[in-house]
Amino acid sequence: EVHLVESGGDLVQAGGSLKLSCATSGFTFDDYAIGWFRQAPGKEREVVACISSWQGQTYYADSVKGRFTISADDTPSGATRGTVYLQMNSLKPEDSATYYCAADNELFLKIAVGRYDKMDYWGEGTLVTVSS
Repeated sequence: EVHLVESGGDLVQAGGSLKLSCATSGFTFDDYAIGWFRQAPGKEREVVACISSWQGQTYYADSVKGRFTISADDTPSGATRGTVYLQMNSLKPEDSATYYCAADNELFLKIAVGRYDKMDYWGEGTLVTVSS
């Protein structure tokens, strides 16, 4: 059974930092790209950052470039669990949202065509609140 479990969300002041984790299990970690998405109340879900460890590929939304860093465990080939992190620095009130991680073996393609709803697996989310 596949699981994606996010953690690390919290209330933080503007300018502060948080590190989110997405613990995955139930699929071959290297076969999938992992993405972080966020959704604020009344707004559409948006992509934040993505990583494909085996391709050595990352992507960042313009709004977080230079402030957020995505990284992943260096897992043995064939490992069926692994964790992806999102280090968030210089947080702004507009970063407040529920942050979700998703896994898909065509994640970058689906993001390119805006098909966030078609990701294979989603976590339940973790809430980040940035106070001004």
